[in-house]
Amino acid sequence: MKRALVTLAAGAMLAPSVSGTAEARSTDVRATTACTRASTSKIKLAPDSGRIETEFEVDQNRVGRRWNVTISDNGVVVVRATATTTAPSGSFTVRRLLANRAGTDHIAARATNPATGESCTARASI
Repeated sequence: MKRALVTLAAGAMLAPSVSGTAEARSTDVRATTACTRASTSKIKLAPDSGRIETEFEVDQNRVGRRWNVTISDNGVVVVRATATTTAPSGSFTVRRLLANRAGTDHIAARATNPATGESCTARASI
């Protein structure tokens, strides 16, 4: 009985390190930034079948606010969009699959609220 408890305890101690190893191998890149006012923004990049899945989120905590969004890859604008914050959280997400260019891709996303002048910028590289 004592041997079984020791084995069980050793297994329980090993489990968190196995889980941590799996998370460390993730190829997703995430960055969170503050905006010029109370909003927050974040960007997530992930490889997807030879392309880059890009998700840019702005959380303003106000529903129905319109934002102009641009996403650039190595300084070249690849996305221009308009997004509106929605219920229940007062946020929006712009998702796009971008071409995976040779070398490191430096992705920058910017959202500007034309009514308030607030802007949010997030950057990440993959």
